[in-house]
Amino acid sequence: MIEKYKYHAVLSIAGSDSGGGAGIQADLKTFSALGCFGTSAITAVTVQNTMGVKAVHHIPPVIVAQQISTVVDDIQPQAIKIGLIPTEEVAIAVAAVLKLYPHIPIIFDPVMVSSSGYKLMDDDTIVAIKTALFPLAALVTPNIDEAMLIACIPITGVEDMKQAAIEIIEQGCNAVLIKGGHLQGNQLCDVYLDKNGICRLFESVAIESNNTHGTGCTLSSAIAAFVALGHDMRTAIEKAKAYVHEAIEHGKDVKTGEGHGPLNHFFNPQKMIKYSR
Repeated sequence: MIEKYKYHAVLSIAGSDSGGGAGIQADLKTFSALGCFGTSAITAVTVQNTMGVKAVHHIPPVIVAQQISTVVDDIQPQAIKIGLIPTEEVAIAVAAVLKLYPHIPIIFDPVMVSSSGYKLMDDDTIVAIKTALFPLAALVTPNIDEAMLIACIPITGVEDMKQAAIEIIEQGCNAVLIKGGHLQGNQLCDVYLDKNGICRLFESVAIESNNTHGTGCTLSSAIAAFVALGHDMRTAIEKAKAYVHEAIEHGKDVKTGEGHGPLNHFFNPQKMIKYSR
C-alpha cells in the first residue's frame, strides 16, 4: 500500500506538568484539538497540580537534544514550539541541535516563572536563552513578568509593553508578542513587534474564570499549530488567540482540583488534517 498523505506535525520542546494543565500536556492537547500530530521533547519533569509547582527534575541536555533530533529527522514537523528551558546547559544543547534545522519555524514561550510564583530558572539560564535561542525563533511570546525580566524595565501599561518589545527585539529576536493578560482590567491587549518595525495590537475582552492554568502554553502551541497548517504569523496569532478565548470560555464552569484549573482544549476538536506527500 502506497502512503500518499502526511499529517501536519508539530514538536513541543517543554517541561512535563503532572497536573495536565500546562507544559507538554497542554501543548499536545492543543496540537490534537487543532488537527495536528503532536510530538515532544521533554526538558524537565515538574511535580505540580492546580495548586502550584512543588519540585522540578531536569532532563540531561544530551537526552533533550537526542529527543529533538530523533523526532525531527523522522517525522519532520512543520513547526516547533519551545516552552520551559530549565538550565543553561539545556539552552545551549537545544540551540545547537535546532541550528541544524533552520527551515522549521520556532515559536518560543520563555517560561521563566510559574503562575504560582515558582522561579523555574536562574539568571545564567536567562542569559543563555537570550543569546542562544532568541535569534533562532520566528516569534517569542513572553508574558508581562517575563518581558520585564528580559527587557529589564517595569511594565504597567500598553506603552510600557511597546517599549519592552523594542528592548527585546534589540536583544536579537525576530519578532515578539508580549501578552498583556497579567495587567489589571477587563480589556486585554497583546503587543506584537517584529525586527522590521511592524507593530500590531491584538485586543480582546477578559473572561472571568479561575481556570486559566496553561493559558500561555496553549497560546504559543496554538500559534505553532496554525503556522504548521500553513498560516502566516499574523493570521496564526489571531486564530490562536480566538482558540484560547473559546477554550477559557468553555472551561470556566468546570472544577478540576482545588486551585487554578485548566482550559477546555477540546471544546471543538478538529479531525487530523492530511496533505499530499
